[in-house]
Amino acid sequence: MSSSLRRRRIVRTAVGLAAVLVLSVAGAGAWFYHRLDSNITTFDAGGVATERPPAPVPVTPGASVPVNVLVLGSDTRDDGNADLGGGEEGVGHSDTAILLHIYADHKHAVGVSIPRDALVTIPSCRLPSGNWTTPRTNQMFNSAFTVGEFPKGNPACTQNTVETLTGLRIDHTIVVDFKGVAAMTEAVNGVDVCVPNDVNSHNIHLRKGMQKLSGQPAVDYLRARYGIGDNSDIGRMKRQQAFLSSMIRKVQGLGFSLPTLLPLADAATRSLTVDEGLGTAMKLVDFAQSLQQIKLSDITFVTTPWRYSGDRVALVHPDVDTLWKLLREDRTLDGQSTGLVPGPSPTTTPGGPESGPATPPGPLAPEQAAAPVTVVNGVGTPGLAGKGAEAVRARGFQNVALGPTNGGRLQTEIAYDPALKAAADQLAPLFPGARLTEEAGTEGITVTLGRDYLPALSTGLDAVGAPAPGPTGGGTGAPTAGATPPAPSGVPTGIAENARGADTDPCANLTFG
Repeated sequence: MSSSLRRRRIVRTAVGLAAVLVLSVAGAGAWFYHRLDSNITTFDAGGVATERPPAPVPVTPGASVPVNVLVLGSDTRDDGNADLGGGEEGVGHSDTAILLHIYADHKHAVGVSIPRDALVTIPSCRLPSGNWTTPRTNQMFNSAFTVGEFPKGNPACTQNTVETLTGLRIDHTIVVDFKGVAAMTEAVNGVDVCVPNDVNSHNIHLRKGMQKLSGQPAVDYLRARYGIGDNSDIGRMKRQQAFLSSMIRKVQGLGFSLPTLLPLADAATRSLTVDEGLGTAMKLVDFAQSLQQIKLSDITFVTTPWRYSGDRVALVHPDVDTLWKLLREDRTLDGQSTGLVPGPSPTTTPGGPESGPATPPGPLAPEQAAAPVTVVNGVGTPGLAGKGAEAVRARGFQNVALGPTNGGRLQTEIAYDPALKAAADQLAPLFPGARLTEEAGTEGITVTLGRDYLPALSTGLDAVGAPAPGPTGGGTGAPTAGATPPAPSGVPTGIAENARGADTDPCANLTFG
């Protein structure tokens, strides 16, 4: 293949991070790769959690698998960003977070925006001292980036938080700051955006309608919350999705002119902080080349189903659980499978040989029914422990209590004193996939619910334990998280109301909030 054809194919790549895409045109020699390498900053993998969701397994050896990329926009004022963002220098928050799920066929992608104000569980994260924090529930999502107050933020903690929230394994994490956004928009000579109304607020002066932005005005447009649209962070995320779509479209239209593309590649790498797996220009190029078949029309953006909870945002269950489940199974938003990743088998117990028996061994004996059982919420989703306790009581156990929430657990665990093994065996079928752990000296039996138990949330509880709301944050028409994946005939309501195609009219639905 000629070098010009190779560059043309790569430029046609469409995926949710334009900065990564343009690196795949690099054919300008070792000197340029070396320059890009010196631009790139990586974060320490030592802060990534040791207990993580499993990596996807291909149907056949060598087949493609899904890739999950976490893209974070940092509002740090450190390292010269104060001139663009205003305010004092210091560690920033991840005010923009998009989880990009690239399907196993590498022809489709979904970018999931996670609201900065969403209340989530922040799991154990590493501090500069090397110590690890205690998991905390009901925290703003963007505060994970500030844990430890690292000068450039804590991308590993945010990655841990997203893995805990979604049950998806994050393959790569990329952070872009204000300077990066300004430099990349200038390198492509501006990005076409739609402004929903005239804006004259907070040093932002924009006309209603389509216009081209670059540099400082582009940063202001992406950051603006008040005085534009509906003044909400949700509305701001909609504009960011439309902006990113327009950026991808602009990169596609650049052709293969090296004088145009090389400055963009240079600007992109100078703006990035990445995981060690993307820590060189060659690694970034290899990754970009794997995405060549994705078209703009095959990218969908979706905001997590949400509703307001006071001044914060609550994620709506079961809609958001359905979204994560679809992506874990590599299904499209309407439930279709790529067929390249094996789905869960109804005859296989997910927990493996350590899991409990498939069916209850029989009625409870009196001493088993009297065994003290403590149910612990190991995820952080309010209402989860109560749901598990109801199942335990329904089985016939009479001495059931709730323990303190301890978020961050992926797999459910049943810990028991050896003398209570028979009672623990009776509990195991209630929690398929649970790991049974014999612990001498344990007082009674402790069931710590993990993310694998979330399908039990089948009653439509939202993030604060109340009935899920109507259309404001995503509706109630979605199937439950534990139900059969939705039929190809439609997307669950709570997901559909928060989705937009990357090729959608850039002026469409920009004031929703």
